[in-house]
Amino acid sequence: MPTYTGISSEAFRHPLDREAEQALRSLPGFDLVARKFVEFIYERPQYVFLMGNSIQVGPRQYSSIYQIFRECLRDLDIYPEPALFISQNPLANAYALGQEQPCVVLNAGLLDLLNEAELRAVIAHELGHIKCSHTTLTQMALWVTGFASFIGDLTLGIGNILSRGLIFAFYEWLRKAELSADRASLLVMDDLNPVLYSMMKLSGGSMRRGHECSLDEFIKQAQKYQELDENALNQVYKFLLYNNIAQGVFLSHPFTVERVTYIQEWANSEEYRQIRLGNYKRAEAEGAVEVPAQPSTSKTNKKEDVEALRRQVKELQEQIERIKQERSSCK
Repeated sequence: MPTYTGISSEAFRHPLDREAEQALRSLPGFDLVARKFVEFIYERPQYVFLMGNSIQVGPRQYSSIYQIFRECLRDLDIYPEPALFISQNPLANAYALGQEQPCVVLNAGLLDLLNEAELRAVIAHELGHIKCSHTTLTQMALWVTGFASFIGDLTLGIGNILSRGLIFAFYEWLRKAELSADRASLLVMDDLNPVLYSMMKLSGGSMRRGHECSLDEFIKQAQKYQELDENALNQVYKFLLYNNIAQGVFLSHPFTVERVTYIQEWANSEEYRQIRLGNYKRAEAEGAVEVPAQPSTSKTNKKEDVEALRRQVKELQEQIERIKQERSSCK
């Protein structure tokens, strides 16, 4: 397996991912609210939950998986080492989360469905999210549609700045971020087949009848899906399937066959060939990557951060009350 020493995420990041994130971050007030929410409300409880209700992988716990994980970290030049957890969930899935304490979670159902190469491809995909610093925005996007209004009124007043446009922006970026993570997976594997096989199995794989599936047929299906765009009405249907506005349901991933097309195109690109030859953008500091270490701040500094957040919350709540009073007086 190739190792990309000092590689920057910008070397392989998909341009659609970059453009969608820039559009999202340009919305007023977004960045402050996202970071404060994740740090104080979302990330820490999730980490505590995983520590209390999952198996943390290490040299003496799922040792073979830990070895794969360590090799992927080396290949993508990621340090310090994120945590890796196995969660007892039959749904074949995996995800990455956390900014201060990044971690990767693999559902137990995934271990039974995939072979070793395919599992490596999935682990590399999730580490690609961490390498690209996707996790903060990912957590915020998953939160925003379900709890924005409720939590906004009770805590940070976030509900007032959330709009349908912001929700669209979140999920448009979220889907594009998967394309960059797929590229990270291909870089680690240096072989397109296990990446595509993992996608096929996650789409509809079976432990008992998986031998009846054909990757060639799945690739043909991806080509047929692209041909649907020749009909303008099909394009409308695709948009509505991604964004069910009436029910407030938004898909967090592109359709798998779309990802197949995107990663095939990149595998045949000059950009990918140059990276394999060692001609890629490196991080600004030698060996640096986009995974921040746990800050070594004093207790005093932490208390000051908490107090500053409380002041910000109080100011937002006062602003909410003023707006409510103004609206009441106008009625």
